[in-house]
Amino acid sequence: MPKDMYVYIVTNKPNGTLYIGVTNDLRRRLWQHRGHIIPGFTDRYNLTQLVWFEHHAEPTEAIRREKALKSWNRAWKLDLIAATNPGWRDL
Repeated sequence: MPKDMYVYIVTNKPNGTLYIGVTNDLRRRLWQHRGHIIPGFTDRYNLTQLVWFEHHAEPTEAIRREKALKSWNRAWKLDLIAATNPGWRDL
């Protein structure tokens, strides 16, 4: 049975530090980022604003997409965000 998965990008400000992650529960994961529940990169850089996400029905596809996005250069990532969220609103 397919499991809903999400690839997402969080930041601390427009054009700021970016973090790309994958999760099966986007609400819970954002709660963790915003509450600084899990120590690490997102906690250290205060990455709490969701600026982009993508739904996947298959975990393997979501993980493949996350790895691909992580290999992109920064300009491509910024273009991806700007295409759907030009104002860098917190989604």
